[in-house]
Amino acid sequence: MAEAILRAKQIDSIEVRSAGIFAMEGGEASHHTQAVLDEMGIPHNHRSHSVTQADVHWADYVFAMTAAHKAMLMEQFPFAMDRIFTVKEFATGMGLNVSDPFGGSIEMYRETFQELNALMEPLIANLDRQTQGS
Repeated sequence: MAEAILRAKQIDSIEVRSAGIFAMEGGEASHHTQAVLDEMGIPHNHRSHSVTQADVHWADYVFAMTAAHKAMLMEQFPFAMDRIFTVKEFATGMGLNVSDPFGGSIEMYRETFQELNALMEPLIANLDRQTQGS
């Protein structure tokens, strides 16, 4: 969902790829995710992909949804520790988790969409600040 939301912003200076720690290769986004993105008019064509070393080398920043996922990524890719953040941590300065709607109702997916959508503007602003500072 986060990838689709950020991609829909169509910011030329931002490229985004989604990968998961425990992702099944080639799987579609959940039906609820697809339904919520459709409701919001956000295009999507997601196929799941497990995060690889090549992905982490490609990325300027790696964003995790939870602190536990961040810790796993930092353990798996210690060379990128300074580039791995939770979405909320990078967007707001606080290392909180984005709610995980997996297995929940469509309303839970809508709430997660709203949470992620609200985090995108401060995340983009921080990306801009980081780019201008380098």
